[in-house]
Amino acid sequence: MSTETKSDELVIAGRTFSSRLVIGTGKYKTYEQNAEACVAAGVDMVTVAVRRVNLTDKSQPRLTDFVSPKDYTFLPNTAGCFTAEDAIRTLRLAREAGGWDLVKLEVLSDQKTLYPDMSETLRAAELLIKEGFQVMVYCSDDPVYAKRLEDAGCCAIMPLGSLIGSGLGIMNPVNIRLIVEQTRVPVIVDAGVGTASDAAVAMELGCDGVLMNTAIAEAKDPILMASAMKHAVIAGRQSYLAGRMPKKRYADPSSPLAGLI
Repeated sequence: MSTETKSDELVIAGRTFSSRLVIGTGKYKTYEQNAEACVAAGVDMVTVAVRRVNLTDKSQPRLTDFVSPKDYTFLPNTAGCFTAEDAIRTLRLAREAGGWDLVKLEVLSDQKTLYPDMSETLRAAELLIKEGFQVMVYCSDDPVYAKRLEDAGCCAIMPLGSLIGSGLGIMNPVNIRLIVEQTRVPVIVDAGVGTASDAAVAMELGCDGVLMNTAIAEAKDPILMASAMKHAVIAGRQSYLAGRMPKKRYADPSSPLAGLI
């Protein structure tokens, strides 16, 4: 009997998603291109940098005119925040503007690396959870901090594959695997994916999903790359569920050697 169920869905904070791929809404040439990428990727959820994306100014093109919150779950994020206070203020505004309580928290340490400041991230997460937010949290690939964030009540742990926008892929698969093994809530690789094989690797490690933006938005053909990422996430998930063959030191013939003529 196949280990793949007919309905292999992702559940985050009690919400069910058919796609395990999440894409962003930044860096695209136009909102129209962003909308086309969403369709090609087959996603249910998109991240929205509420400090950077136009959601309210009707005199300018608005994201919601092309990517509607009626069709996709909007995940407000705190991109560009470097303190817990900035992140909390940003998400409070997002909740007031759109009623969103499922959010992505990221608190960055510096402009050059955009590496997460983990002490500030944990502090912000604890305060947001007390205010009733469902927090999906961007974090380093440190199993210790990942555990602390889960214990604080975060509904998804989102370790980086590598630096934001770098396209370097999964730089520390051992730590990602350790985080997957110890975590009860969904684990979603966030940041660093550059191409389809990176997404497949993340899923084969047992991650529940992959979040990306630059890998699609800055591809030569973003729509084709969005489609590639959709299939990579599906293939990686199926490969993980199927269970790979063990690695061997020597050849093992596909056909038995006994009984040869």
